[in-house]
Amino acid sequence: MWELLSPVGSLEDTRATEKDKVEIYKSFQPGDIVLAKLISLGHAQSNDLLTTAENEVGVVVDFSESDVQMVPISWCEMQCPTIHTKEFQNVARVQPEFL
Repeated sequence: MWELLSPVGSLEDTRATEKDKVEIYKSFQPGDIVLAKLISLGHAQSNDLLTTAENEVGVVVDFSESDVQMVPISWCEMQCPTIHTKEFQNVARVQPEFL
C-alpha cells in the first residue's frame, strides 16, 4: 500500500549507524521522493514515525537544479548525469519489489 505521508521522525531514525553524526541537510532535501519504513508506536492518539535507518530505505528520486533526475553514485551521494553536480543524500538501496 502506497500513501503520501508528512515526515515525522528524529535524527536517530535517519541512519542505522553513526546516529550521532547525522546532518539532516546531507540526507534529504525538499522535493526528494523517499521510501521509508513506518514505525507504529501502538497508541491510538500518538503519531507514527517514519524511519530511513536501513539500507533499503531512503531517497529514491531526486532532481538537480537543472530539473534532471539524478542517479545514485554511492550510498550517500547522487549525481546529475548532464552537468555532473553531486549532492549528499541518504540513498536507498531499493529492492526489486519496490521498483
